[in-house]
Amino acid sequence: MSGFPPDHPGAEIRVSPNFTPRRGTNRPDMIILHYTGMATGEAAEAWLCDPASEVSSHYLVHEDGRIVQMVRESDRAWHAGKSSWRGETDINSWSVGIEIVNPGHTLGYKAFPKRQIEAVIGLCGGISGRHGIVPERILAHSDVAPGRKVDPGEKFPWRILAQSGVGHFVEPARTRKGLSLKSGDEGVAVEQLQSMLALFGYGIEITGIFDLSTEIVVAAFQRHFRVSRVDGVADPATVETLRRLLSKLPARST
Repeated sequence: MSGFPPDHPGAEIRVSPNFTPRRGTNRPDMIILHYTGMATGEAAEAWLCDPASEVSSHYLVHEDGRIVQMVRESDRAWHAGKSSWRGETDINSWSVGIEIVNPGHTLGYKAFPKRQIEAVIGLCGGISGRHGIVPERILAHSDVAPGRKVDPGEKFPWRILAQSGVGHFVEPARTRKGLSLKSGDEGVAVEQLQSMLALFGYGIEITGIFDLSTEIVVAAFQRHFRVSRVDGVADPATVETLRRLLSKLPARST
């Protein structure tokens, strides 16, 4: 493919060879947000377009707000890897991937510039409008690949996106005293927590045992929805925030 017209108005085109047709659908119903985790945006853009990398994304948003499209929205980019949400394991086929330039946790994780976030909001709004993607299906890479991925991370301003109608978000509950569920705990309360996380969408087995996989999923939830403490311990504020999110889900998602 030598080129294609941009799906999003104003996007620059730099074609990546790393894509295939979507499987089981011809249009996405999710948006997955990533950070690049590389030293520069230019390096990330080159990597996503290198056939040797075997990775790609539909879009990359630079720190100055420039948007580069590398794969058509109708095609399947290779951005999510091993992942799942609400029982679907081929996230690449059902999603549009957006890489957001940021060095990430290992290279000096920093705040996302205002112009960049404004561009992400506009891009997500355009994609959602073109494909009918609902707010609760706009997710972090860490949501669909807990433990394996942590991007776009706890500094990503989900609250600001939600104020523009992008993503499903509630104000996190305040920290208070009470029972905290943690590694090694067992019983009905743990089973209820796991059930709520699974109902929301996370890939978690309901066992009634707070094992390592449960701790990893709780930390992923906190990294998106309750960033004041990301430790994998389900304190009362974490559980209450999860309850609020579930109660605010539209009927179509419960």
